[in-house]
Amino acid sequence: MIKILIADDQELIRQSLLIILRTKSGFKVTDAVKNGLEVIQSIRKEKPDVILMDIRMPKIDGVACTQIIKENYPDIKIIILTTFDDDEYVFNALKYGASGYLLKGISIDELTGAITKVYQGTAMINEDIASKVVKLFSKMAQANIAIQIDEKQTAELKNTEWKIISLVGRGLSNKEIAKKLKLSEGTVRNGLSNILSKLNLRDRTQVAIWAVQTNTVNKVFEDEI
Repeated sequence: MIKILIADDQELIRQSLLIILRTKSGFKVTDAVKNGLEVIQSIRKEKPDVILMDIRMPKIDGVACTQIIKENYPDIKIIILTTFDDDEYVFNALKYGASGYLLKGISIDELTGAITKVYQGTAMINEDIASKVVKLFSKMAQANIAIQIDEKQTAELKNTEWKIISLVGRGLSNKEIAKKLKLSEGTVRNGLSNILSKLNLRDRTQVAIWAVQTNTVNKVFEDEI
């Protein structure tokens, strides 16, 4: 049984999703709320497996809400379900850990299929939005923000630091990285600080960009084989 939380400030959409999903076998709707603050409050009562999250909501919008949730509840999957395909929203929602980004024009079968796949660990992105993401990372890799680091700097990196760089490049939070590498969050924070110092980078965004540019995001480590 997949537990689902619906978050949308439009009552018609919120109630429609609630009615439809309650008729689908294998799904249980834990709550239907109208803003980001209510999302946080609802999670504390009954932690859902998947959240269907609108982008533009009062009090706390979908992007900020995604960041808060993924930092505190990394196992919860979030699907951004919206009418907006603005580049900034797309990038920020995915950067903070959303597992899916779908436009509200999709069919019910497509939506229920996406919920199931995201619950199982697959990322689901609308085709139009996926093309934006590809173009965005291509620009990051080729534009003036290209980051140059010499071999002497990378030679100082330890194996664990390489893993942290790879996971930062994949958009994981410190909490998610700690869980994946079986480390404490403090160890991850210290590791990231060491990485910034050794590579002379300003912040984790630059680390993520460099990880994409050098394909470190796709590097396979021995203990992952």
